[in-house]
Amino acid sequence: MLPVSIKVDENKLKIIWDDKSESVIKLANLRRFCPCALCDEEKSKQSSSYIPIYSAEELSITSIKPVGNYALGIFWKDEHNTGIYDYNYLIKLSE
Repeated sequence: MLPVSIKVDENKLKIIWDDKSESVIKLANLRRFCPCALCDEEKSKQSSSYIPIYSAEELSITSIKPVGNYALGIFWKDEHNTGIYDYNYLIKLSE
């Protein structure tokens, strides 16, 4: 499945896929479940009950770029940009 429309609206990422289905992901969840190695390492240091609190910069997306035909690179206002979200992972994160 490939995205045909990607929008950030009301603190959510909205993706319409080529099969006409839609994924909606809260930006806080997108950031919380960032798949990069740095975030993965930070998560491993926290307890399972840890709930992160993000600043406005940490939840503001400056750009979204395709990574090949399988993922999106998301660039956050706080300059975090190492997370590569593959399409299947985005579907799993959707509400």
